[in-house]
Amino acid sequence: MEIEVTVKNLVSAACLALGLGALGMPAALAHGSATPKHGGIVQTVGDLGFELVSTADGVALYVDDHGKLVAPAGIAGKLTVLNGTQKSEADLVAASDRLEAKGIKLAPGAKVVAALTTAQKKAVTVRFTVR
Repeated sequence: MEIEVTVKNLVSAACLALGLGALGMPAALAHGSATPKHGGIVQTVGDLGFELVSTADGVALYVDDHGKLVAPAGIAGKLTVLNGTQKSEADLVAASDRLEAKGIKLAPGAKVVAALTTAQKKAVTVRFTVR
């Protein structure tokens, strides 16, 4: 019995092998919750979760590590909001259990970038889109 090897057969075999390999891979698990705890927008960068929340006088940014709230002491940063052609910036400062940026307004469609430096001097950039 002869087996005819064609490009089509090779491609089919490769696809089958990739598909079977994917079935054996463990599911990727996120660090922390993607569900907002404070009614905001959640993003994950590395092991940290970030929740951006609009407040009466600006914006709050909560940081968590594997679901546990991180004290903002030692974290510094700047928040930049692009709302259409308008750009606004404010420093993020530690306040109780979060970082705050006063005087910032979030509108639907706005793009927000939080540029942070952790207490360990690690730079972290988090991007949000307001819905």
